[in-house]
Amino acid sequence: MAEINTSDSGSANKARSKKQSTKIDMTPMVDLGFLLITFFMLTTTLSKPVTMQLNMPDKSGDVTSPIPCSKSLNVVLGEDNKIYYYEGLACNPQLKVSNFKEDGIRNVLFNYKRRVGDMFTVIIKSTDAAKYHNVVDLIDELIITNNSRYAIVALTDEDKQLIASRKL
Repeated sequence: MAEINTSDSGSANKARSKKQSTKIDMTPMVDLGFLLITFFMLTTTLSKPVTMQLNMPDKSGDVTSPIPCSKSLNVVLGEDNKIYYYEGLACNPQLKVSNFKEDGIRNVLFNYKRRVGDMFTVIIKSTDAAKYHNVVDLIDELIITNNSRYAIVALTDEDKQLIASRKL
């Protein structure tokens, strides 16, 4: 494994002590390293992917759940991270605009929860120009504000007209 060189390279007249060189064979250490790496790779558990649980309705029939207008908040995701929202039905709403900033949709959800109570439903609708991460961000905001009742539905013609009139 280790060698010590004791050969005399100088003359016998020198009074100095002899220098002994050492040479260490690292082959067993490399073998041990690879054995340890192999052991830890085989014994570790790989992380499992984390997914979000979504409860989807049964496809066997057209079953709807009635939601009182006084306890529903419609949120429409638009382009450029804009959020349009109104309370109740779309027949005579007051369409308001928000965003994902600190004083945006989170404050709207907290204020609506404080005014109506815990048992209200957020109806999420998305335009064609909205980004996927906006839906995920909105669901994250619902989780932060502790709102567990929400539904993702298709955008209606009334909602499209409201947004078009708001842009004018």
